[in-house]
Amino acid sequence: MGTLIHGQYNDIFFCFLSSFFPMLQYFFVRNHYFVSVGIFCLLVFAILWNFYPLFHPQNSVSSPLPSFLTISQNNQAATLDIWLPQLMNQVEAQFNRPEITAQSALLFDLTSNKTLFEKDVTKKLPMASLTKVMTAIVGLEHQKSDDRYQVTSPDLVGEDAMGLENGEVLTLEELLYGLILHSGNDAAETIASNYSGGRTEFIKAMNNKAVSLGLSNTHFTNPTGLEGDGNQYTTAYDLMVISRYALSNFPLFRTVAQTFDYTLPQTATHKEYYLENETNLLTSYPGVKGVKTGYTPEAGLCLITYLDYQGHQIIGVLLGSENRRDEMRELLDYGLKSEGITPPKHS
Repeated sequence: MGTLIHGQYNDIFFCFLSSFFPMLQYFFVRNHYFVSVGIFCLLVFAILWNFYPLFHPQNSVSSPLPSFLTISQNNQAATLDIWLPQLMNQVEAQFNRPEITAQSALLFDLTSNKTLFEKDVTKKLPMASLTKVMTAIVGLEHQKSDDRYQVTSPDLVGEDAMGLENGEVLTLEELLYGLILHSGNDAAETIASNYSGGRTEFIKAMNNKAVSLGLSNTHFTNPTGLEGDGNQYTTAYDLMVISRYALSNFPLFRTVAQTFDYTLPQTATHKEYYLENETNLLTSYPGVKGVKTGYTPEAGLCLITYLDYQGHQIIGVLLGSENRRDEMRELLDYGLKSEGITPPKHS
């Protein structure tokens, strides 16, 4: 993508040029001087037209795409997946909407393309560890060729950690289990610090990826979701788009997100780890397949849940809740009933 210069079409031009010389010779030999002069003038004009942009680059032809969607301006735009559904197609339920404490909430059926529930879906709010969905996306799209991620002392941050130790080496897949199941801040920082260009470039890639998805209400200042070092925010709508992108494009992410517990056996480069998924209805609500929990004092209780039930794929998002588990169960029940589906028995 980007700017195209006329001179880039030289191959076509020279094919055109080579066909003129035999024609010019034919008419000249047969004494058709006026025709020959005309062809010669046309040839000179074609040459000037072809090389004019080289001296006047302002006359170049620009890409119709905005700059943030061109690879020359945004290195995360190599693969575009613009999915920005309108939320006007809402299911009209015949019963009362749930009363929830969450500051923002969204329940969307990817299968029917219908909004099942919404509350302040474009309100900018802190997202806590829901940040790690984007951390996983950038990590997966830029996996190291040797798949060796070394842990360093600066990576060992935050209370939520998978328990990494300085000097250990893990694969990206191993770190993803620690990142999603145990919400490991140390796993997030290790993925970021091993990125080409380091942590700063990784965070830049996170923001560029959000922009390349068409999102303008999301901003990252770190790969963990900890709020202490900057202005980090998103919306329920943007998180739905980000989650759908991760689930649709990365089978490994889907596998990790729906795993309740996992053991990383000891290797020559790291100790054994036992990881268990935090509260996300995985074992209590049939059809739930992840995705991520989050909490900080600033963000409150946050949750992204993916439900695959009776042919319907549904994403639910809660930001700033006081009881994310019960409220998500209530939203899922409400959404299924709205579409005429009997919710599963759950605890």
